[in-house]
Amino acid sequence: MSSILFFFVPTVIFMGLVAPLWLVLHYVSKSRAHKGLSEDDRHTLSSALAQVEKLEERIGTLETILDAEHPQWRDDEANHRYQGSTRR
Repeated sequence: MSSILFFFVPTVIFMGLVAPLWLVLHYVSKSRAHKGLSEDDRHTLSSALAQVEKLEERIGTLETILDAEHPQWRDDEANHRYQGSTRR
């Protein structure tokens, strides 16, 4: 009987305390490891940022052209928005 008790008590302690704590900590560390961006996500993000930079450059070029050809275009746009909001 003492040999059964010798193996039973440590097994109960292990299954009741150590195993659940071990599993919880294992899956917490797994979720932290996968929290970052994947390689595919990083590639998509970098290509999107490159596209944004190109579009910003194009907008700057268009604004320069509009400033040269029609210097008051910013004021006209602001007046048009203001008049449109007061008509409601």
